Amino acid sequence: MTTIDSAPLPELASPQDSRPATSTVIGVDIGGTGIKAAPVDRRLGSFSEGRVRIPTPQPATPEAVATVVTELAAGFGGDGPLGVALPAVIRSGIVETAANIHTSWIGTDAVDLLQQATGRRVAVVNDADAAGMAEVRYGAGKDHHGLVLMVTLGTGIGTGLYIDGVLVPNTELGHLPLRGGGAERWAADSARGRDDLSWKQWSKRLQRYFRLVEQLIWPDLIIVGGGVSKKSEKFLPLIDLHTPIVPAQMHNDAGIVGAALFAPAD
Repeated sequence: MTTIDSAPLPELASPQDSRPATSTVIGVDIGGTGIKAAPVDRRLGSFSEGRVRIPTPQPATPEAVATVVTELAAGFGGDGPLGVALPAVIRSGIVETAANIHTSWIGTDAVDLLQQATGRRVAVVNDADAAGMAEVRYGAGKDHHGLVLMVTLGTGIGTGLYIDGVLVPNTELGHLPLRGGGAERWAADSARGRDDLSWKQWSKRLQRYFRLVEQLIWPDLIIVGGGVSKKSEKFLPLIDLHTPIVPAQMHNDAGIVGAALFAPAD
């Protein structure tokens, strides 16, 4: 069994390094509407083949999702390892929560399930943790030392926390109490649409959320991801923090690339 708390990220060679390049591995990003996969060159942080997407089965039970992951992996050939990003808290391979997937995932040994289904070695990581790792390694957080926080704004708020590039898993700071409930209910991008908020109105909610986070952990950099990060010029300049806050750079590739970073060594 391979889990993220026992498997360090691979040491990657720089373009000038004479060591052999790290082998290409498959990254899989499981979402509420689609499951996406691609072979990833972990040295470059880019796809070595085109991305393939299959709709997430409904209901998204463990067995149904495992079937899709197996199909995606088989389509790329070979028998190499997989890194899989799942919208859930993962501890020692066990799923502790379920967001946009079926609640029957809770208590499932995701690593064992996917290894048995695919016949490959598998590591499973929280999806926000995976996306953030891609940004820290290749994107907006590259070469940035200290405490980096990745925040994805979408249906909910996902977070990933990194100290000098090392992941602190399963932070779930989108569930901090704010305005009488979980912060993501009030400040996620879904709340902007649901409550018909202007960018300025939404930015005021984000200001309160990010200020709360800043007061708790005082990061050195905040990276904002999720689909809405492509429109960061509409809201990020309106947020005033002590901490630098920047948009993500890898966008839809981050989950797949980040998942591949955690794949077990051959």
